[in-house]
Amino acid sequence: MIILFYLAAVIAILSTVAVIVQTNIVHALIYLILSLLAVAVIFYVLGAPFAALLEAIVYAGAIMVLFLFVIMMLNLGQHTRDEERSWLSLKGWVAPVIMSSVLLVQLINVLTQYDYELVPIRVGVMEVSVLLFGPYVLAVELASILLLAGLVAAYHLAKK
Repeated sequence: MIILFYLAAVIAILSTVAVIVQTNIVHALIYLILSLLAVAVIFYVLGAPFAALLEAIVYAGAIMVLFLFVIMMLNLGQHTRDEERSWLSLKGWVAPVIMSSVLLVQLINVLTQYDYELVPIRVGVMEVSVLLFGPYVLAVELASILLLAGLVAAYHLAKK
């Protein structure tokens, strides 16, 4: 299981980097789907099969297919591709590399500062549903209203 975890982690990292540097937006979207599926494998290996299932179905499935349809509808041409290639210059990478380095140093500092004992915990569908429809029901309903508003706005913009 450890080997599967590290293999999925490497695939997730490499495919996420490919999303960033890819100039063809359809290829970038396919790499993003691969990254999300690798994260789903990581969730499964860590003992959260419900989160892995949701990651695969909702993110890698439904949302990415929606993104693919939007990209195909927009029909971006060569001008957009040339503009995206100009973003890959060395000047554009200085600030993100510095911020990522600072975050990495902080992460290593936090992880090495405390002594954690990891206990594997399995979270089932029942525990998640009791929490979502118990104390967090207002947040779930607000998120659904926000998603519905986004859907209505996208439909309105597509009609114009």
